[in-house]
Amino acid sequence: MPLADRPTWPMENRARQSFVCRCVSDILNGLSDGLTHFSGPSRVAVVFALRPDSPMVLCDPQNLLKGHEPIFKNLYLDTQKWRVNEKVRFDRKHFAEIIPVKDPGLAGLLSNGGYSGSVFFQQWFTEQHPDLCSTGPTECWLEHAVWRFSHDLANDVELYTGISGYFLKEYAAHAVRDHIIDLMNVLLGWDTSMRVYPILDAVLMISETQEEGAWPEGRLLFVDPGMLDQVKFLVKFQEELRPQLINYKHVRKLLLTVERSGRSLVSDGRAILGISDDTLPAFSVCADFRGRHGFLRVNRNKVCSFADGKFNSTTYQAKLVQLEELLLESNLKRFDCYYIFKIVVSLVQHAQRRKHGCAIVIDLNDQPIRISGQSLSPPLDLRKPYTLKLAKSLAKVDGAIHLGADMHLHGFACLLDGRAFDGEDLARGARYNSALRFTAEHPKIIVVVVSSDRPVSVIHQGLDVQGVCAWPQQPGCLYQIERLEDWVGR
Repeated sequence: MPLADRPTWPMENRARQSFVCRCVSDILNGLSDGLTHFSGPSRVAVVFALRPDSPMVLCDPQNLLKGHEPIFKNLYLDTQKWRVNEKVRFDRKHFAEIIPVKDPGLAGLLSNGGYSGSVFFQQWFTEQHPDLCSTGPTECWLEHAVWRFSHDLANDVELYTGISGYFLKEYAAHAVRDHIIDLMNVLLGWDTSMRVYPILDAVLMISETQEEGAWPEGRLLFVDPGMLDQVKFLVKFQEELRPQLINYKHVRKLLLTVERSGRSLVSDGRAILGISDDTLPAFSVCADFRGRHGFLRVNRNKVCSFADGKFNSTTYQAKLVQLEELLLESNLKRFDCYYIFKIVVSLVQHAQRRKHGCAIVIDLNDQPIRISGQSLSPPLDLRKPYTLKLAKSLAKVDGAIHLGADMHLHGFACLLDGRAFDGEDLARGARYNSALRFTAEHPKIIVVVVSSDRPVSVIHQGLDVQGVCAWPQQPGCLYQIERLEDWVGR
């Protein structure tokens, strides 16, 4: 029997239940796909009650909410206060009137929800990745999912189009724009002539435009025309000769004038007005181009990053959460775990800033194993700043650097050998696959691989820890909806 036909929760009829399942599944699939492209693998779940007297139900196909059962029981089963909201007009004609609800503040999760005329209560959840520039775009994404679900349930079955999932899958630029608009409304009010979509289009086009084989670097500052008097111009272009923002090639050439400096090109969203110093007005949107990638900021706060013609959420700074977990699970003392983690983060971030690859062997054995390469005698104590600085230089040499549990550097230019096995990734290079082979044969070794063009990989026991999917990815289908009380009681 198809999942949509299973009588797991009460509805007026089977057709209506199947319709709701289709709506929920469509939004879950689109939302998960879109957020995965924006932030990395992302699970999504929803709890909702269709009417004021309906039971609270849940759809969580990838077990995102597992472990939070006591909180949901306390919020929605032990009390019925959530059923009382005098502001709600339960009439599907008022589906667009969303009355927001408070985020329950679940650890590691972001959420958005509300009451409406077509869905009495709903709350959507996704995971909060550790390397987000800002949670704002993701929260706007979830807010749009609330609106889409309310809109879909306001329609009759025969009018359902099934396009909400496609909207949410391709919502990245809109989520960034919505977050910027929210900030703009707070700081500037509604009366502003800045148009955000043309700015976002220009940023992506410029980021993909090379000049003499080089990717763009430098800052492009977008300022509301009413705040131009707060900008300290070093150079102003003649009004009749100002380059138009839509002329991406010309703007890319002009970025050469502010490359690797404290200066910025200034635009009102239509044309390039001149060059300013580092002083910012009360509100500005800044595109900070850094070669193959860049960052979009509101004032000095990061909103998102961009690369390869699309927006994403990553900070391009390794958080190494999985490494921290592996160290804490080891037999090392907490104090030693902390210092080793700080040393590795410092080495990784230096390699990322200098845009070179490296491999860091973290040897958790009581006595460091022997690895072919340049052995150091005596080993260097990496708790000392000047030896840590030397280690950063040694990491540039081909081969891996060898860090022991004693926080000393025991070698560099180390060659990681091992037998071939089925877990190799032929799409990756020699440094990555050598680390897979080596850790597969040495269980107390962790290798951190920094690639110049890929995210940082943490490899342990022959597996890329960050590449392991901890939840089953399901293809597009109808997911099962169940009563919250049944889910809590499992």
